[in-house]
Amino acid sequence: MATEAGDPERSVELLWGDKPPPVRGPKPALTLDGVVAAAVEVADEEGLAALSMRRVAEKLGFTTMSLYRYVPGKAELLDLMQDAAAAEIVLPAAGVDWRTGLTFSARQDWELYQRHPWMVQVTSTRSVPGPHYMAELEARLRVLEGTGLSGRETMAVANLVSQYVEGAARRVAEAQAAERTTGVSMEQWWGSRVSLWGHLTEDRYPTLARVWMAGGYDGMADDFEFGLRRVLDGIEVLIAGRDETAVRDESGGGCVTCGKPVEKSATGRPKEYCSRACQQRAYRARQAGR
Repeated sequence: MATEAGDPERSVELLWGDKPPPVRGPKPALTLDGVVAAAVEVADEEGLAALSMRRVAEKLGFTTMSLYRYVPGKAELLDLMQDAAAAEIVLPAAGVDWRTGLTFSARQDWELYQRHPWMVQVTSTRSVPGPHYMAELEARLRVLEGTGLSGRETMAVANLVSQYVEGAARRVAEAQAAERTTGVSMEQWWGSRVSLWGHLTEDRYPTLARVWMAGGYDGMADDFEFGLRRVLDGIEVLIAGRDETAVRDESGGGCVTCGKPVEKSATGRPKEYCSRACQQRAYRARQAGR
């Protein structure tokens, strides 16, 4: 992964336009947008390993030093490249339900990674986000409004979807890179591992053998879509739990032990148990869990 250290404050200036452009002097031969666009083309065509300030300058027909008038180095350039790519993303329409919105957003990310596979090689842990990235995050959070999730859960769900897509895209990008480098496809490479298959015998790994014979290694028709649906199914369970809690709260609450209706308290703290027996069961359960 690309993890070169840069100046995050300079990235903020460049991404968010905090530094005013000069108003005097001759018109510059280059523009920051032009430098970034050329860098994206280099990464798309030649891979991230080929990206350098010198290579971008060569593509533009300028000297390397001329680029430093626009961007201080490769690390800041990568921040700009990621946000420039994010500008291609179409945001989900306003008013769609959360599952439709997240599905649309995830597919947009997936297609972006297919167009720009170098993006999965750039560490996002400390990349400075730009306005286009933040616009996508804003849209993703917006579709989760009204689900009953807490703030932390909302952000965790948004990150979960992003991480799933990135992981799936990285696996594809790595396979494609290996095939380009060696000229050998994944199927050919694994098919040539005869010495390995001799160790994976049915008596040693019976479950693996049964799954294998049942087509387990054939893969799904669309691995990405299959995984995305399972991720969203899990999120749906979480949201459904919040819906059930909201219904119980609106109806006056239920016993935390058995769920039966609890008589409303005229004054003081709301009751949590429908009977003394349920209260005792809850107490014993807490003691047993210590």
